[in-house]
Amino acid sequence: MSFKTTAGITVGKLGNLAISLIAKNRGTNWAGETAMRIDPELIAHIKGIDADKVIFITGTDGKSTVTNLVAHILRYNGFSVVSNLEGANLTTGVATSLLKASSLGGNVKADYFVFETDERYLYQIREQLPCNNLIVTNILKDQMQRNGDPDYIYRKIRRVIEKFGMNVFLNGDEPRSCSLADYAPKTVFYGAEKHSQAFRKDDTFVTLPCPKCQCSIKFDYYNNDSLGSFHCDKCGYTNNNGNLKEGRRRQADYRSTNADFAARTFRINGTEYTMPYDPPHMLYNYAAATAACKEIAGLTEAQCAEALKSFKLLAGRIESVTYKGRHIKFMRFKQENPETFQNFINTIAADKEDKVVIIGLDTVNDIDPFYMNTFYAFDCDYSQLIRSNVKRFYFVTDTVAYDAANCFMYGGVDPSRVDIIPTGDEEEILDIIEDCGYTNIYLAVTLHKFEIIQEMVRKGK
Repeated sequence: MSFKTTAGITVGKLGNLAISLIAKNRGTNWAGETAMRIDPELIAHIKGIDADKVIFITGTDGKSTVTNLVAHILRYNGFSVVSNLEGANLTTGVATSLLKASSLGGNVKADYFVFETDERYLYQIREQLPCNNLIVTNILKDQMQRNGDPDYIYRKIRRVIEKFGMNVFLNGDEPRSCSLADYAPKTVFYGAEKHSQAFRKDDTFVTLPCPKCQCSIKFDYYNNDSLGSFHCDKCGYTNNNGNLKEGRRRQADYRSTNADFAARTFRINGTEYTMPYDPPHMLYNYAAATAACKEIAGLTEAQCAEALKSFKLLAGRIESVTYKGRHIKFMRFKQENPETFQNFINTIAADKEDKVVIIGLDTVNDIDPFYMNTFYAFDCDYSQLIRSNVKRFYFVTDTVAYDAANCFMYGGVDPSRVDIIPTGDEEEILDIIEDCGYTNIYLAVTLHKFEIIQEMVRKGK
């Protein structure tokens, strides 16, 4: 091992130690970033990694959850796992996770390596870290200021599959992901059958171009926004919950079926599972994790189902706090794509009790230059929300409150139920909650703003 690599590993491990003493949940990129300044190819110099035991998870949405699911199932069944569960999915985040597990000599021992990987950094990570297995959750609109058109991300993922001959686990109900089978030596499909929360959209909603012929994809139904049974009238590309290179119809290899959201159960290949979390999109995450754990680690569906009983997300999508008799449900979602926003809308719509919804779409400040927009809100279907006993809609933040309100009214929300209060002040938001006249409150603001409100509530404002 070169002096440069030894120095990088030593500095990185010292950095990880320092961060663990100061703040365990912080600095998930810092140690790897520092070490890779010393040795830019540090990941490639880590020893003891079998490419068949490495799993990358990428895609627009759901990759953190699938990473956590796969790691949990493997660990529950007695395997040792190295993973970036904190969500640091760039090259430096992967390096940080490997540094934590390695010796000073650069050796790492684990049964499996499970890494969430950012779509744009997938090629750079694979160049240094041998991996034969790739799970793709979906390829949809996301972070438009950084990613541009989702077909640009599609081409990046396709390049990695072709260049490195990776075996892929593909969402058979998402047109772009499904078509990547044309470029892989081995494909395993996962999906979900039509369930009680499936829905349709009319022709006013755009879908996406067919990845085969670029004509419009049509959905027979949606299990989740942009996921479901689809077809192209021009070239015949279709899934029916799975798709072969030859275009023939078949079901996915691992398919969530018999979903009972009231009982919180479903089945995969005849084995009954309990849903630790019951939003419909989770059915795809459970199927993806089962497929990977069975195909790569040799686990059975029964072993996967048993492991899921104890699964907990590091950060749930809904957090609750009580303030002066008001039950505030904070909705955690990425304010950058229509799929997560649609999930947020559908979750609120599933609650049929009287309620108030406070929408605080705001500046996205994770990537410089910071930006604000509401483009994703125009892609969403509000019909279920409109019928779900929302008494008032409040639109807050001093940036795009009026534009966000227009999105909802354009989608059919009665303007007489809309209040626009362009404020970013947390005290004013708490005043709205106190004065609204209802106890069932759904709040959608940035995580940072919610944490301030949560602390104000704890201190009694």
